Amino acid sequence: MKIVLIHGQNHKGSTYHIGRSIADGIGCEKEITEFFLPKDLGHFCAGCMRCIDDDSLCPFYAEKRCIMDAVEAADLLIFTTPTYCMRASSPLKAFMELNFTYWMVHRPRECMFAKKAVVVSTAAGMGTASAIKDVTLMLSHWGVPEVHPCGFSVQASGWDAVAQAKKAKIAKTVQKLATHLSADRPPKVGLKTKLLFAMMRMMQKQGWGSSPAETEYWRQKGWLGQKRPWKA
Repeated sequence: MKIVLIHGQNHKGSTYHIGRSIADGIGCEKEITEFFLPKDLGHFCAGCMRCIDDDSLCPFYAEKRCIMDAVEAADLLIFTTPTYCMRASSPLKAFMELNFTYWMVHRPRECMFAKKAVVVSTAAGMGTASAIKDVTLMLSHWGVPEVHPCGFSVQASGWDAVAQAKKAKIAKTVQKLATHLSADRPPKVGLKTKLLFAMMRMMQKQGWGSSPAETEYWRQKGWLGQKRPWKA
């Protein structure tokens, strides 16, 4: 199993440790690749819109491509983000914006419809649900059919300060999730994903896409006809 972790921070705090524990707990043979934001992608979207016609025209394409090649090849994606101001971290939000052409409304990739994902967030207090929602929304629009939210209020500013009883409880949850993800079971594309795809397909057929280049992308994929990006 190929696993890619994308961390919404450079430091290795509570969120990092939990995300890494999930990856390490996968019981099958695995290959783990990690990226840290903003170290591996330290830019904000410039709003130039050149990627609408061609992703390679993005001024940060080379750095994005390094990450997204690994993402496209992965079987399991694990996103981690501390909860900052009740939302996902700024570096992770920037990552989402820099890769917005992966959304179904633009140029979705077939490989995304066959992936599993986990979104991990921690907070000293409240806010993990809204931070996780930022990322799960992106993943649903990428077409990822199986996404597991994993939020914890650790009541500490760092992993070393987390109470042992809480760490034990987290470890139990993590192991249960890792065991579930270890099963050799492909994700099933559900009705919600299919309906979202159908809406975006209708937009492209009606000529309401962002550019002729995107509509042509859909046409070449055969999605304006009978083909779909998931296996029947």
